[in-house]
Amino acid sequence: MKQTHENRQSTAPSAVPHQQAALPAAPTTGPLTREELQLGARNHSMPLEALRRDVTPPGLHYVLTHFDIPEIDASSWHLRISGAVEMALELSMAALRRDPAITVPVTLECAGNGRSLLNPRPLSQPWIMEGVGTAFWTGVPLAYLLGKAGVLQKAVEVVFTGADAGVQGGVPHHYARSLPIREALRADVVLAYKMNGTELPPQHGYPLRLVVPGWYGMTSVKWLESIEVVTAPFSGYQQRVAYRYQDSADDDGTPVSRIRVRSLMVPPGVPDFFTRRRILKHGPVLLQGRAWSGAGAVTGVEVGIDGTWLQAQLEKPFGGYAWRKWTLPWVAEPGKHELSCRATDATGATQPLEQNWNYQGMGNNMVQRIDVTVE
Repeated sequence: MKQTHENRQSTAPSAVPHQQAALPAAPTTGPLTREELQLGARNHSMPLEALRRDVTPPGLHYVLTHFDIPEIDASSWHLRISGAVEMALELSMAALRRDPAITVPVTLECAGNGRSLLNPRPLSQPWIMEGVGTAFWTGVPLAYLLGKAGVLQKAVEVVFTGADAGVQGGVPHHYARSLPIREALRADVVLAYKMNGTELPPQHGYPLRLVVPGWYGMTSVKWLESIEVVTAPFSGYQQRVAYRYQDSADDDGTPVSRIRVRSLMVPPGVPDFFTRRRILKHGPVLLQGRAWSGAGAVTGVEVGIDGTWLQAQLEKPFGGYAWRKWTLPWVAEPGKHELSCRATDATGATQPLEQNWNYQGMGNNMVQRIDVTVE
């Protein structure tokens, strides 16, 4: 491990003024574009049948990669911690693995999950509802390393920069996001080098990534290269332009942060290959799924059967920011039915029946609906 008291050059991308960066393309009511299909092929969602599992295997966990997956040699890789600290640090992977480690179960969800269901449709990664996954993340608590570096009193945010680089909105940059100091110093924020007990896969941020429980996935920067403690709010593209709740292209908007309350159901029966419409036999069926929230513990889940809402049974959570399993027995009568589910969290927030539209298609947590045919 190298330590230095010298002022190091900032490793964070330069500030990006809002007016100089291009916003996402205007929403459309047309069919999926070629660009959306390209994004849909590169990234992938979690199959809803994986909701049966407490923990999502890495290959089923959702993936969103903004640019290219970087090729990193862990033997020569170092993490730099600099900025408004008493002592800048440069840490190898071997040094990080010698530090105290924690393991936290966390449900991560993409902030744009559900975007393709909006009308008009914001143009970006065309998620339906499956941009989610839950894993055990093992690594060094961020607060421990910030404590070693010594955060100065004047610090306001911590900026995390990944090795992945590209152009978005006409702005060349490395992917970078920031957290307020109070969030960065939480005991459960982890710099993870393991996922579900094994080495991070390349697509999930090898060799090191940030995991911020309770926040949408854009915050958990992958392929981490540097951490900079700053004395003014960070204004990089992914912070100042992307990931904001906007009413229109001219609206400055408000930043996306914590995950809104949501539940999903395992589709019962079997699917039609092309339409994914569900087909099942009449008789007893155990409906099941998962519910989560970044704002507070899930306190209840209701299941809708043709518009009638019934209270589901909640199982004990296995982590403060991991999803909870819910179940409801149902006697399926022959015919066509609509199934749905909605969750409520400790703040009193409940999933909406219809999504409130926003320009970038962020924070969608509308109620899931599944059409089934009972034979």
